[in-house]
Amino acid sequence: MTPADTTSPLLRAERLSVRFRLRDSLVRAVTDASFELHPGRLLALIGESGCGKSVLAAALLGLLPGNAEIRGAVWLDTAGGLLELTTAPERTLARRVRGRKVALVPQSAATALTPVRTVRAQLTETLRALRPEVTDRKREADRLAETAGLAPTALDRYPHELSGGMAQRAVLTLALAGDPDVILADEPTSGLDRPLVNHTMDALRDLADSGRAILLITHDITAAERAATDLAVMYASRIIEQGPAGDVFANPLHPYTRALLDATPGRGFTPLPGHPPNLSALPSGCAFRPRCPDRATCTDDPALVPVTPHRSLACARPRVTRAGVSTEDAC
Repeated sequence: MTPADTTSPLLRAERLSVRFRLRDSLVRAVTDASFELHPGRLLALIGESGCGKSVLAAALLGLLPGNAEIRGAVWLDTAGGLLELTTAPERTLARRVRGRKVALVPQSAATALTPVRTVRAQLTETLRALRPEVTDRKREADRLAETAGLAPTALDRYPHELSGGMAQRAVLTLALAGDPDVILADEPTSGLDRPLVNHTMDALRDLADSGRAILLITHDITAAERAATDLAVMYASRIIEQGPAGDVFANPLHPYTRALLDATPGRGFTPLPGHPPNLSALPSGCAFRPRCPDRATCTDDPALVPVTPHRSLACARPRVTRAGVSTEDAC
């Protein structure tokens, strides 16, 4: 929990794990992920591709394939009380949760839009299904488009007539149709140039400021730094550091977080040696150990634990002082 988290979370994951059982292997996609999404906050989940971020988002909405095995719990705050999503029936997820309480902004806008219908037609249909009480759907569609940063006139175009940035704002408009409390944005800036990335991040931050809870899944560190109030870092299926975004960016504690930030253009553009492990062949102990500069002194497999009132870290040898956690000898 961060200093500004004075309200109850809209969504809370507790030790969420996802496994995919294949014919000759077991893919450990998410391991013991715990986090909270609060109204007015934007949690950015960052990490290299293939670490399990998108699987985590799919798990929150019950969109995993049949060979998925789920452990842990995900609690959603609803008008009728807390709803546990991992055990909720498909009927409940489809009629009460998806689009209405929790909306997904998918990674690929091009595949999320029906190519033979205008965006307005798709948005009107979504409004009719999710909010039948809305009578003036044209006016509401225009309002939602403006909220997402899309000119209302663009709603009357077909998807192929939209630029990449406009298509991304179109799917964000669709995500807002059900007036959700929680928005899951899965790589919403993929393929966009920097001005459009910034525009998308500003739109998501505005939605958080309006009282929604946002989970931003991205490998774009610069985008996360622009929009996030809170930050979680994922590596090899595990969240290995989290806390207020400003604190983590200014003082990264885990050696992976430091290396990830150092690889960005604004921090030296220093490449991170090696590659993440295959999720079907995770090593014993700390998964980052083969790439860690301090691996000679680190052999444990640490869990994510609080190290200050507002910071959590999964590192075998954190050094805690009265002033907080020192980045020296952090692993």
